[in-house]
Parts: sequence; structure tokens; C-alpha cells
Amino acid sequence: MHARQLLDLRSGVEKNSLIFFHSGFVTEKMLEGAGEALRRQLQCEGVDGKTARNLFAIFVEQMQNIIRYSSEFASNHGQCEAGELRHGSIAVGTEDDRYFVACANMVPRADVDRLRRRLDEIRASDTERLKRMYRDKLRTPAEATSKGAGVGFIEMARRSDEPIEFEFMDLDEERALFCLKVFA
Repeated sequence: MHARQLLDLRSGVEKNSLIFFHSGFVTEKMLEGAGEALRRQLQCEGVDGKTARNLFAIFVEQMQNIIRYSSEFASNHGQCEAGELRHGSIAVGTEDDRYFVACANMVPRADVDRLRRRLDEIRASDTERLKRMYRDKLRTPAEATSKGAGVGFIEMARRSDEPIEFEFMDLDEERALFCLKVFA
């Protein structure tokens, strides 16, 4: 990669009003460091406390989704076990004077319908319904495919004043790109 290409990438980030962007492998340690950098950037920009807390929580949820569920990962070679390093993209930025977090990662196409139904239900829910869904989810055992409590999407929707945005793009017979955008 040459200087011009790197400068073009940087210009694209700035042009799209991004204050943070990462595309590549993600780990819990990276989440900690990126989270601290984001927290500090929001302080420097003077973002109000509630917005900063919501933005940070949404950022953490999206990073954890990449770490836990991305179907694109480092293959088993060298010192890494298969699936240890998950790949995805995440961006934090502004649009029309509102902050957002957007992420993208590969998912199995077999999971798309289930994810779409779940996200459609969350998207159509009002504040009270989201609160009930959250409580109910915490009281019931996690789904077999879940690597957490299963409340991440609900938590992000609760922290946003707008419905979450999502999209799936088929890539091949086995995989789809899952994109999620949440305003804080």
C-alpha cells in the first residue's frame, strides 16, 4: 500500500464524518483499547454525558457481536486456534448532527431469516415493549446459538431514539454481509 492509497482511505473516513473506523480482526483487548480511545475522543468533543454513554454502550455491543458471531475468522495456523480472531468493520461518526455506530460482519446465510425476524420485531417495538423484551430475555435461558444473554440488539434499540437500521447482502451460497446502524 502506498502513501496515496492511505491518504485516500483517510480522506474517505473524514469525508464520511467518521471519528473512529476499523476494518479487520477484532479481539477483546482491541475492544478495550478502541473503547478507551473513543471515550476520550467523545470527551474532547464535549459530547454530553447521556449521548456519550449510549454511544459507548452501542459501540461495545457491536464490537462484541463481531467478536462472538462473525463467520469470517483467521484459519487455524501458527499460534491461533480457528475462530479465535473474528473479522468485521465498525465505524462511529456523525450524520445530520447525530452520532451513530455502524458495523458489518459476515454471517451464515442460514442465519439471515432468524436474524431478520428478530431485528424486525425489535425495530417495531416501542420503549415499553423493548423494556419487557429485555426483562423476559434475561429471565429465560439463552438460545443455543447465543454466546451471551441474547439482549444485545434489544439493549442497542433501548439506547437509541430511532429504530435500528440493518441490512443483509448475500455474498455467495454460504455467507451474507450483515450491516447494523444505531444512532445514539
